Amino acid sequence: MKGKTMGRTRFFDSTICRITAFVLAGFLVNPVTAGNNDSPDGRALESGITVESGDWPWWRGPGRNGIADSKQTVPIRWSETENILWKSRVPGRGHGSPIIVGHQVVLATADADRQIQSLICFDRASGKQMWESVIHEGGLTTKGNEKSSLASATPAFDGQHFVINFLNNDGIWVTAVDRDGKKIWQIRLCDYILHQGFAASPAVYQNLVLVAADHKGKGVMAGLDRKTGDVVWKRERPALPNYPSPVVLHVAGKDQLIMQGCNLVTGLDPVSGVQFWEIEGATEECVTSTVTDGLRIFTGGGYPKNHIAAVVADGSGKVAWETNTRSYVPSMIVRDGFLYTILDNGVAVCSRCDTGEEIWKERLNGTFSSSLVLAGELLFATNEDGKTWVFKATPAGYEEVAQNQLGHNVFGTPSICGDRIYHRVAMIVDGERQEWLYCIGESGR
Repeated sequence: MKGKTMGRTRFFDSTICRITAFVLAGFLVNPVTAGNNDSPDGRALESGITVESGDWPWWRGPGRNGIADSKQTVPIRWSETENILWKSRVPGRGHGSPIIVGHQVVLATADADRQIQSLICFDRASGKQMWESVIHEGGLTTKGNEKSSLASATPAFDGQHFVINFLNNDGIWVTAVDRDGKKIWQIRLCDYILHQGFAASPAVYQNLVLVAADHKGKGVMAGLDRKTGDVVWKRERPALPNYPSPVVLHVAGKDQLIMQGCNLVTGLDPVSGVQFWEIEGATEECVTSTVTDGLRIFTGGGYPKNHIAAVVADGSGKVAWETNTRSYVPSMIVRDGFLYTILDNGVAVCSRCDTGEEIWKERLNGTFSSSLVLAGELLFATNEDGKTWVFKATPAGYEEVAQNQLGHNVFGTPSICGDRIYHRVAMIVDGERQEWLYCIGESGR
């Protein structure tokens, strides 16, 4: 399908999105470099959020692309008895990643025994629990895919608040708490018809929290004022189930809010919600978060069509190439003109970004839900049984550096910052599942 134009570019309908007056009046904060952003074109997103280079403030890290600071020294070997600086018990269950800002490590969880959904904060140095902020009491559902959880979103930090999305009481809620766990604002974004589950993480950009909730009813994307939770812009989405997180990428010369799934690929202005372009593409249900090489965005999906596609994100509607490879859940990595993928069935693949040509592939083992993370030249890939492969991100061929086993059950993606790996792991003992948060690192660093 190389060079094929899929569908017809759709243009923004002004009746769908109305921008509130304070945005037009220049309420937006001045953009600053969003920490260490190893984006392919060397440019940081103008997110308006200050991020320290040693932090991991939201889903997929500072660059929103799974790329960690390349200047750190990351451990490549660990086990229950090797390179564990601390571990802390996590009540309940969740598949979201921990975020790390300053001295705090924060993650979301849902505790069926206590019937709560909450954010939990740990001390970064010791692992000691600092606080738990109960976001919802009751309203938890037992429906959905067996691999889903009621805390699958990753929080985002906007410099002052931790923001989290939860499915609760048949609706999607967005909540902000301060650094002490005190609730600042909360809104019910929309009703939600549950199909498989809900996993979309919030993103922060300038003065906004960006959220998405695709489902069988009326899907929604919105930009919320991150200080108050007020709706700044809102767009309707098709009435189809879909699971990706909205992601802001710098592509085709500008920051774009990208969403895939519902048989569409869409690029929006993250500030206003105005549609830059939209094409028919991807597939109905996607999970993976989109990545870019600066010119193209790379989409993946798994129902009803398996695919990986390279979409030229300039509004032309052109799809540079597409395969029928199943990249449904784990998100991909772009480095130096090559696309690295861990397929759901455990095959690692390296392809050219421009043509989609497969350079090499290697079968690992097991099923993967966790996304790839890149630190320097090393890729980290963890399967659902808790085994992590460390291998080089190079087109020269698959070169394994290490294999590490920790725990029995992993669905979340590790966060890598400040010479440490923060890893959410579940142990199963006598049939009982217990989650732990591990801090992996070399002593003395």
